[in-house]
Amino acid sequence: MTSVAQTRFGIVGSGWRGEFFLRLARLLPERFRVTGVVTRTESRGAAVTAEWGVRTFRTTAELLAHERPDFVIVSVPWPVTPEATRELVAAGVPVLAETPPAPDLAGLRSLWADVGGSGLVQVAEQYLLMPGHAARLAVVRAGVLGEPTSVQISSTHLYHAVSLIRGLLGVGHESAEVSARAFVAPLANPLSPAGWSGDDTPQQLPTTLATIDFGGRMGLYDFTDNQWWNPLRTRRLVVRGSRGELVDDRVVRLVDPTTPVESSLVRRQTGLDLNLEGLDLKHISFDGDVVYRNPFVGSGMSDDDIAVADIVARAGAWAREEGPAPYSLAEACQDHLISLAIEESVRTGRPVVTATEAWGR
Repeated sequence: MTSVAQTRFGIVGSGWRGEFFLRLARLLPERFRVTGVVTRTESRGAAVTAEWGVRTFRTTAELLAHERPDFVIVSVPWPVTPEATRELVAAGVPVLAETPPAPDLAGLRSLWADVGGSGLVQVAEQYLLMPGHAARLAVVRAGVLGEPTSVQISSTHLYHAVSLIRGLLGVGHESAEVSARAFVAPLANPLSPAGWSGDDTPQQLPTTLATIDFGGRMGLYDFTDNQWWNPLRTRRLVVRGSRGELVDDRVVRLVDPTTPVESSLVRRQTGLDLNLEGLDLKHISFDGDVVYRNPFVGSGMSDDDIAVADIVARAGAWAREEGPAPYSLAEACQDHLISLAIEESVRTGRPVVTATEAWGR
């Protein structure tokens, strides 16, 4: 069996998002190792070391002097991300920045002007690597639906949703027209990152609906506040093409002029009922062909953790010049450009047309 290189990464930031990466290293030490974490204070550093068993440093320079990692993950508040990214690029270090890479359009433009040409910055946009979405993308790219023409998504928010829409449509950096509105309605909201509240009283929660016209191809965005956590709102994904349609895990398409057929994406999920192989995702198949294989079989990780682990592993291979770039700064800037247009359209009540920015030229 071929061995896989261990990915060594540092982390700038010690918030809850950084814990996703620390958890990976704890769960899969043969695949991932954290060389250190940059925290602002000694007290926070001591807490991180106590909880995760990794060294901490007050500055990026100290982190890099201790041990040179394959790359450094920037996992800090949005306004700080561009500066941390610039500092690492100036030191010649590959970067995997959290989403979004800058908080606003001016920040995206400034960051691109400063580091876009370096080739050292990737972004941890993992949604297209989530097992279900990766399988759907494989089916779409195989031409099963013909030419993809529209994507409807009600699942995650803003730049993550835009990444899925653009990826499934195969859209690049061309101009888009965005029209969005927000509507408020009562909805019980019993679960949040803090846990179950014990309160099922309906709250007034906003839902944002947006159309994104790419000129012949279209995205429909539908997101209710806290939809990630709220068990009363399901997730839906529709991809329509010139010869068929995908709805979540069901696919209908035309195989000859008079024959529409229906198939399903099927997960091989072990550990259920009397299966004794352990709780794990093995693969996803379509019409008897495997269209997705879990790169971390045996880990028992959730789909989201699998996707995060996948982009970290891909970033390591990229930084070591052993594989392609996982998700470029240009792609992430374009995702956030459109998500900012959604927010602007809601705020102004008018359509917003995005320009072709420097990262798309």
